[in-house]
Amino acid sequence: MTDKTERDARMPVMASRRKFVLGTAAFMACAALPFPVFAAPSAAQQIADHFSSVKTMMGEFVQFGPRGEQTGGKFFIERPGKLRFNYEKPSPMRVISDGKNVVIGNTKLKTWDLYPLNKTPLSLLLAERIDLGNQMVRDVKQEADLTTIVLGDRTIFGDSTITLMFDPKSYELRQWTITDMQKKDTSVMIFNVQSGLQFDPSVFEIPYAEVHGQKRG
Repeated sequence: MTDKTERDARMPVMASRRKFVLGTAAFMACAALPFPVFAAPSAAQQIADHFSSVKTMMGEFVQFGPRGEQTGGKFFIERPGKLRFNYEKPSPMRVISDGKNVVIGNTKLKTWDLYPLNKTPLSLLLAERIDLGNQMVRDVKQEADLTTIVLGDRTIFGDSTITLMFDPKSYELRQWTITDMQKKDTSVMIFNVQSGLQFDPSVFEIPYAEVHGQKRG
C-alpha cells in the first residue's frame, strides 16, 4: 500500500483483535435454525439495486462496538468483492478483501487472519447485486426517513444477521449493523462518501507472502 493511502486512512485502536474481526467482518458463524422468509417490497429491491449499481465507493466511517467503544477511519469499495478498511493511527489494523478472500491484519505484530470472502457478511455488501427475493431476507421495514433491510444466511452468519439502513429518498447506504450470536450489535456509519472513482489495484492487494509466511506463536 502506498504512503498516500496510509495518510488518507487512519483510525484509533480497537479494544481487541477478536472484537475487531467479529465486529467488522462477523466471520464464520456457527450453524443455526433456518430463518423465516419475507417478501421484499419492490421499493426495497429498488434501493438495493441502486446500492449495488454503485461500483466504487470511498468515504469515512465510524464504528460503534457492543460495549460503546467508538473508532473511525476510511474505507474503499470496488464491486464485485473488493474492500479495504484502514483504521486511523495508532491502530495497526487493516481489513482487505481482494474478491476471493478477506484478511484482517495487524501491521505492527505482523499477524494476519485469512477467510474466504463467501463465508463472511461482507460478501453481501460487496455482491454484484443484492437479491432480496431469496431466503437471506429476514425482514424489511419502510419508514418515512429510513428503509431497513435485515439479511441472514445460516451458511454464512449462523445465528447472526446484518442490517442495512438506507435513505429512502436518495437510496444511499447510511449504516450497517452486525448482530452476533450473543445478540450484541456492532454498527458502522459511513459519511463523506464519493462514488465513481478509480482505484489503483494495490489498494485491494492482499500480502499473501506475509499471510502464508507468518510465524504463529
